[in-house]
Amino acid sequence: MRDLESVGRELERMGKTQKLKSIAESADGQRLSRMLDARAVERAAKSGDAEALRGILGQVLGTDEGRRLAERLKKAMEE
Repeated sequence: MRDLESVGRELERMGKTQKLKSIAESADGQRLSRMLDARAVERAAKSGDAEALRGILGQVLGTDEGRRLAERLKKAMEE
C-alpha cells in the first residue's frame, strides 16, 4: 500500500491529481467503475496478485470505454 501512497504523492506533486480525478468521474470512467468488481480489485492489489490485476486490466481494455479512458490517461500523463 505504501507504493500506491507514494504514487499518489508523486501525482499530486506533478499536478496531475485533478486531471486524473476528472477522467475517473467522466461518463466512461463511471461506466467502467460499474463493470468492475471493486472487492476483487482491492484483494488483488493488497495481495500483489499481478496475474489477477492483469486479467482485470485486460477486461477493462477490452471495452470501448476502457480504450478511450486509457487514451485519455496516456495524454494526461504526457502533458
